[in-house]
Amino acid sequence: MDRWQAMRVFVKVAETGGFAAAARQLHMSPPAVTRTISALENTLGVRLLTRTTRAVKTTEAGGRYLEDCRRILAEIADAEASAAGLHANPSGVLSVTGPALFGQMHILPILLEYLDQYPAVTVHSVFVDRIVNIIDEGMDVAVRIGNLPASGLSAVKVGSIRRVVCGSPSYFERYGVPKVPSDLAGHRIIAPTGAWVSLDWQFGQGNRTSVTVHPRLLCNTNDAAIAAAERGWGLTRILSYQIGPALQEGRLQAVLSEYEEREIPIHVVHVEGRRASAKVRAFVDLAVDRLRANRLFN
Repeated sequence: MDRWQAMRVFVKVAETGGFAAAARQLHMSPPAVTRTISALENTLGVRLLTRTTRAVKTTEAGGRYLEDCRRILAEIADAEASAAGLHANPSGVLSVTGPALFGQMHILPILLEYLDQYPAVTVHSVFVDRIVNIIDEGMDVAVRIGNLPASGLSAVKVGSIRRVVCGSPSYFERYGVPKVPSDLAGHRIIAPTGAWVSLDWQFGQGNRTSVTVHPRLLCNTNDAAIAAAERGWGLTRILSYQIGPALQEGRLQAVLSEYEEREIPIHVVHVEGRRASAKVRAFVDLAVDRLRANRLFN
């Protein structure tokens, strides 16, 4: 039995939750995948997977073995890349993830520049408004907005953003400008309803205060909330990078700036391994340079 190939098959079955799905991704037949897992379990003398009518899950021993297999396979890939000279010449597939709107506005232009510089690399971008586990979901690099938990990942801070209350000049001309957070009770509020959005708006850095807003317009996307604010209907609270161009061009104005919360950091995160591959190092270097040069994040 090819132990390296057996590990690859086991990891893929565990990650996809099924033999058929793993077979499709590995370009193998389902019976071949089943035989490989059975042979591996017989060799180890332990059950690695439990099979139900709906899914395949790791046993307790299988969970521990899965972690070891991922580490071993990553080290093998790293050694092969080094021997093949891939640490000097970026090539292969680079997977990058980040928040949806931030990715579209600020990561995508960097990826396009990166692709022009390194024609031997193919990029897979995943821009979603959730935290992607870069190890479990096979990402090479992630751009994170927010404070990072302790982990074994390598992280480079590239800037920070703010959470701002904003409206259009026409709105302020018609309804006035709020001077203190409590004034928001007398204003029209537009609220995004995406992940981690609360109707208890926090203000201040030391003596913090909370204002519960009662929006008359709820939007399931930040884009819609921003568009409604630009049309002069009401005020919204959004991350500063999302309205950077609108602020610079005067379509929106930020208010209550002296009551803002602490700035939110932006990091470029990646799995370093023994040595980050050339494709990862080249992208991280480019992304750090471009994002740090962006005045919206300083």
